[in-house]
Amino acid sequence: MKLLTKASGIYLLFLLSLYLITALAFYWITRVVIYDEVESRLQVEKRDFEAYIQLHQAWSSSCYFVENKIEVVPVTYKEPITEMYKDTLIYNRYEDQDDPFRQITFYTKIGNADYKVSIRKSLIQTYKLIEVITFVMVTFLSLLLILMYWFQRRLSGNLWKPFYNTLSKIKQFDLTSVTPIDLKKEEVDEFDELNQVLKRMAEKMQHDYRSLKEFTENASHEIQTPLALINVRVEQLLQSSSLSQQQTYWIDEIYQASRRMSRLHQGLLLLTKIENHQFRDAEQVNLTELAKNKVLDFEEFLIMRQLTVDVDLKEPFLVNISPALADSLVNNLLSNAIKYSKPEGILRIFTHARQLCIYNSGEPLKNDPEKLFDRFKKDSDGSESLGLGLAIVKQICENYQLQLQYTYSYGMHCFCVSAPVSELS
Repeated sequence: MKLLTKASGIYLLFLLSLYLITALAFYWITRVVIYDEVESRLQVEKRDFEAYIQLHQAWSSSCYFVENKIEVVPVTYKEPITEMYKDTLIYNRYEDQDDPFRQITFYTKIGNADYKVSIRKSLIQTYKLIEVITFVMVTFLSLLLILMYWFQRRLSGNLWKPFYNTLSKIKQFDLTSVTPIDLKKEEVDEFDELNQVLKRMAEKMQHDYRSLKEFTENASHEIQTPLALINVRVEQLLQSSSLSQQQTYWIDEIYQASRRMSRLHQGLLLLTKIENHQFRDAEQVNLTELAKNKVLDFEEFLIMRQLTVDVDLKEPFLVNISPALADSLVNNLLSNAIKYSKPEGILRIFTHARQLCIYNSGEPLKNDPEKLFDRFKKDSDGSESLGLGLAIVKQICENYQLQLQYTYSYGMHCFCVSAPVSELS
């Protein structure tokens, strides 16, 4: 949920609550005020009635108080002498309905007898007035609510515009570019301070990236040259006929260690370049065709290990990726499967429109499968593998949002590379 949407939702909820409370309070206050006015008029009618009785010492319903309904009833038993207001309904024979009235009841003497007097005043006009006032009030508050919400949206949008501009610039920021991030000075102090902090961070990140890249390139050059020289000299020594068997053994160990160091250096260098996103030449690569070619390249190794190969590479699996990294991806997966297949085992490779899977027969893993893709993690300590191949595969998949999955069932290890989730959906 976006920040503006969440803030607007909270503000709207507050306005609706305030609107409901205000509407109920306004209705109640209006009703109390109008009822108070009606009761004041009933009090006036009561005083007029008492004045009329005091003057005439008698009562005739046809001679006075035409506007109101007055009921005078003799008191035949002792009742509490209290004045009381209440609402009541009286049948209207002209409209065939009950009309609402407000009634005051009190006791008085007419002549020598006690009477209970009820004076009623129609509430029809009062209710209509309340309805009109309520309608006007609801309409006004609704328009005010809509206007306030619209104003808040516009105001929040303008206030947060610098933030969204900064967010857009950060999304477009390229760590490998020499161009510094362009964040303008803002009028709001907090946003301007945020931009300055982000600008310093971006500059430091670019500087650190360039330093790391230069160090990697320099280290690669400086290490590769002496390693190549060592390999050449050792090869020359191995060809010498004057060496004893023990010396030949020692020199061969040096040669194997040197070659291993050279491969380790190349693997770490490749992994570093992948992590730093230094491969920018992405294009559409058909992993199916690449897998076919790799199977041919590894044909001698397959024959040497006497593996039964089952290949189903009919459907093209197209991925937007650097060709060099695509080659490394398939090469590492296939070489890993061949290397860890048991002799006279099975190697199965298939692809379809959204997936490449490589199976190989073998014993279950001794170590945790979750750590299989970590650097320098090998299932066998005696293996000549560097433990970088699957780490490189994992990093390539992460860089291009490919899904990498490992499973083991029925004596078969399986590595599957699938298209990004966005493409699968």
